[in-house]
Amino acid sequence: MIARATARNPSHPHSITLSSVNWNCVPMVRFARIAAVSLLALGALSAPALAADPVPADEKGLAVSVTHPQRRELSDTLLVTGSLLPREEIQVGPEIEGYRLVELLAEVGDKVEKGQVLARLSRDMLDVQLAQNTANAAKAKATIAQQRAQLDQTLAQEAEASSAVDRTRQLRKSGVASQEQLDERERAVKVAIAQVAAAREALAAAEADASYVAAQGAEIQLRLARTDIRAPESGVVLARTARIGAIVLSTRSDPLFTIARDGAVDLDAEVPEATMARLQVGQTAKVTPAGFSHPVEGQVRLIAAQVDKSTRLGEVKIALADDPHLRPGTYGRGVVELGRRDALTVPLSAVMFDAEGAYVMVVEDATVRERRVTAGLKGHGLVEITAGLKPQDVVVVRAGGFLREGDRVRPVMTTGISASTAPAGAR
Repeated sequence: MIARATARNPSHPHSITLSSVNWNCVPMVRFARIAAVSLLALGALSAPALAADPVPADEKGLAVSVTHPQRRELSDTLLVTGSLLPREEIQVGPEIEGYRLVELLAEVGDKVEKGQVLARLSRDMLDVQLAQNTANAAKAKATIAQQRAQLDQTLAQEAEASSAVDRTRQLRKSGVASQEQLDERERAVKVAIAQVAAAREALAAAEADASYVAAQGAEIQLRLARTDIRAPESGVVLARTARIGAIVLSTRSDPLFTIARDGAVDLDAEVPEATMARLQVGQTAKVTPAGFSHPVEGQVRLIAAQVDKSTRLGEVKIALADDPHLRPGTYGRGVVELGRRDALTVPLSAVMFDAEGAYVMVVEDATVRERRVTAGLKGHGLVEITAGLKPQDVVVVRAGGFLREGDRVRPVMTTGISASTAPAGAR
């Protein structure tokens, strides 16, 4: 057990001397003293070492990716949405009615050529009518031949009667023939003339009958041809309501087939009235229909002459390139290129917006500064800067909410203007 302290060492006023000690505890006291001395020695050695290795000034601050504004060609684009529609629908119906549909030769989705048979109607009744007409035509031909023979006969009789009158007149002058004989011969001439006229009329009637029979035959032939329902133009079959066994009627509301002429498809889009003036026929577009992994090339084909008063939207039709996978009625999203121009650009991630407008973070002498800018076109991860920056400025690629005005940073220049080229770990 350790006794209380009774005196101080005059040479060390802060030291304490022990008047009596329990010598059984001396080893523990020695160990404590040795440990304390060791700790002091380690502290004295490490302090100079730390002071001799200061952090270099150029490694202070957060590493950030920076870039210079670069001049690039940007395209001014307009986003449009709408539905895919056939450019021109052709409705195919029967040209004759009352006949049964007996054969279908086209289905939805088939690509058909002009004049191709799509369906056939029953022609049994028309075949019978054609046979009757053929017989009537033969009869009319025979009648014409008969009337021509009759006309020839009456003409011969007229000539004979005329000769008899001339002879009788000569004999009457010599007193051999009487007046009565002359009168009789003259009456015979008049009868012959009348018979010739009647024969001519009969022949004309027979020829007219033959023409009528021929016209009937042509009509029957036309009706027979129309039993084949043909495509009026080349295209793709969009719909079919024709059913085998049905009696087709020309007065029915639904057509038998609906064809997209030449398979041409347009994007029928609506755009705000404010952008209508910037659209022009012939501008290029890229349209991505629903389900497509790649866009389809297109071109503005038609711009509406008026804007809907209720929706304030105008209709624009974009002609799409031929693609067998295009389906009318599908939703489509397109980008119309309104124009191109050379612009000073920075990455989209470098531009931030607040209530006052757009701004970027620039680095000046390793210090972050806020710079107000005027943004223009946007596209492909880039933003046009129309005012506020120069090509030699150093712009932070991705500032976000990590940097503030006056922050000390270590800029790391990127090799490209896109934020995607920023080195790993940089902000």
